[in-house]
Amino acid sequence: MNWYTADLHLNHDAVIRFCKRPFGSVTAMDNQICKAIASLVAVDDDLWILGDFAFARLEDRPKIAARFSALPGRKHLIVGNHDRPWVRELAWTSRHDIAVVRDDDTNFVLCHYPMMTWPMARYGSIQLFGHVHNNWLGSRNAINVGVDVWNFPPTNRLDILRRATAQPLNAHWNDVEPGSYLE
Repeated sequence: MNWYTADLHLNHDAVIRFCKRPFGSVTAMDNQICKAIASLVAVDDDLWILGDFAFARLEDRPKIAARFSALPGRKHLIVGNHDRPWVRELAWTSRHDIAVVRDDDTNFVLCHYPMMTWPMARYGSIQLFGHVHNNWLGSRNAINVGVDVWNFPPTNRLDILRRATAQPLNAHWNDVEPGSYLE
């Protein structure tokens, strides 16, 4: 099974205030996020982290590396703006700036940033993103998978599709993809 998440910001105390996360400390936040992942992701699952895994100094590397190693599943990184070189060098199964994942009958295009259009957009692919935290849920075909809008656990294909159907069309969709399937 594939699981998707973004913007964990492990070890980043300021994100608690910035995003109004309900934690009294960075340790409590990191524990909750990692526990939520471990409760859902199996060892043979794929965990796609769409950027900003950790926000930490080089001296925090051992702590972040231990958290990384304790997470279950095959871990894939879609690089975000806060993923420092040493975070990108952890033992990821794969690392990309953008990736296309076929999940059952759905094509997901994964990027840390929300995009106006993307590969296979005209043919029903759904873009998954993070970066914007709790500022935007997305639209019918572009879904924010960040921890701040999913109450911290990762999400899966079925939940993403349910959320997508509840979202409005992107007001600019016909400007960038005229004649596409969303008309």
